[in-house]
Amino acid sequence: MKKSGKLVALLIAVIGVAGCAPLITQSPGDGLSPVNAISDGPDKHLILFGHDVVSYFTDHHHQLGSPAIKSLYKGVTFRFATAEHKAMFDAAPEKYIPQFGGYCADGIVYAIPWGGDADVWEIFGGKLYMFGGKGSHDAFMLDVPRNLQLAHHYWDTEVNGSNALFQRTKRLIFRVPHYKTGKELAEEVARAKKQGQDPSAIFAANKAR
Repeated sequence: MKKSGKLVALLIAVIGVAGCAPLITQSPGDGLSPVNAISDGPDKHLILFGHDVVSYFTDHHHQLGSPAIKSLYKGVTFRFATAEHKAMFDAAPEKYIPQFGGYCADGIVYAIPWGGDADVWEIFGGKLYMFGGKGSHDAFMLDVPRNLQLAHHYWDTEVNGSNALFQRTKRLIFRVPHYKTGKELAEEVARAKKQGQDPSAIFAANKAR
């Protein structure tokens, strides 16, 4: 089967498994799209499962926002733990919005918008980055400058403004040249740790130079 045929077949399969979330909920198309969002009651495009994006900067941890304290920005709903956080966001939304729509930064390195857990994150250069679990985080931290450059390149030139479902399906078939499987990345992280190199410590040491 040619790759175009595989793309159609995989797309049908993904729609059947994932439903409309990446097709509609994660692709509001109003300027902040695609986005790591869910539909919850009246909030049809709720980012980061309702977590307060300002808390990462002020309290240095994740916490859920209140459905009663929220803002709508570029078609996406943001919830906040306090009215103060809402006011801070409303004054400078771009300061607090997670990069890459809140998707896993390591996935965007491969032009694939998916994942992004509210409790696995980093702040680089005053910007918030989410990760789809500790494994993705550790793989990204092995070479932060390179991975940031790749992720921003693919977000700016390909992912931003795309439909999340179509984009991830395309790049699962037509992979970027530097693509690595989850197993390969896990092996790289394991080798680094075996050599006494903790991924987070590597980044901290390089940053201190």
